[in-house]
Amino acid sequence: MSANVESMFWVRKVPWHGLGKGVKQAPNSAEALSLAGLDWKVVQEPIITATGDLVEGYKANVRDTDHRVLGVVTDRYKIVQNTDAFSFTDALLGEGVRYETAGSLQEGKKVWLLARLPHEYIIAGEHISPYLLFFNSHDGSGAVKVCITPIRVVCNNTLNLALATAKRSWSMVHTGDINGKLEEAKNTLFMAEKYMDSLGKEFEVLRKKNLTDAQVKEYIEILLPIEPDASSQQIKNVKSLREDLNRRYYDAPDLKGTGKNGYRFINAVSDFATHAKPLRMTSKYRENLFAKTIEGNPMIDKAYQMVSAA
Repeated sequence: MSANVESMFWVRKVPWHGLGKGVKQAPNSAEALSLAGLDWKVVQEPIITATGDLVEGYKANVRDTDHRVLGVVTDRYKIVQNTDAFSFTDALLGEGVRYETAGSLQEGKKVWLLARLPHEYIIAGEHISPYLLFFNSHDGSGAVKVCITPIRVVCNNTLNLALATAKRSWSMVHTGDINGKLEEAKNTLFMAEKYMDSLGKEFEVLRKKNLTDAQVKEYIEILLPIEPDASSQQIKNVKSLREDLNRRYYDAPDLKGTGKNGYRFINAVSDFATHAKPLRMTSKYRENLFAKTIEGNPMIDKAYQMVSAA
């Protein structure tokens, strides 16, 4: 949801919400840090009650630029600064890393960066440039997470499209030295050839799942259902979304040569889920269709399950 974006930059392709700064060339880490609005630090301050008593065992994570409280954490919590995230990624990928997008969500509580991997792979006849995603929270809600993903599109919502059968990810709780765990991350993440080979086989299976026009119509209606008690405006909105997804499947220039199959449908759903502008609908629809998390997008996951079972 666009309301969650505090600041960000993106390369070339404008995200559906139109927020952030656009640049023509992918920047290096120093440039990306500034463009993304992440050039601030988190400091820890003691927590004092209204009566002046110190709250033992807990501290507040506070942004130094505006003194915004990002979260309350225990004394054991170790801060991973935004600069640490870029330094870690630079060291992980080596010299010449270029960033595709990065930014701040929920007023600084969560931050991400997306870097292009140096190698390109050919999967199902397509050139795939995988990305490395670094995700961190400053509110104490979760661990540092890093994953490799072959996402085709670039925007703030590229925290998804990690197929359930082909993920490579690494995480670390906020109680250790992130730079000291660099080798551990490398060993976990960079069996890249094996990962991409596995992903290639998965995509090839999807490519061989031929879909009829009737199946595509049925799947779109399942993904975008009309609730029994929907108002006339909600019905109109859902039908509009169905038409949008239908166009992405049939008319997207980069998918026309792939045949009518599961691979094409998954890519169309991915493009829709990460770029379609949500219309005014119920909170249930918003949660199911446009939730973007590092664990995956529920709409893409559901589409994958349907196509796999075809």
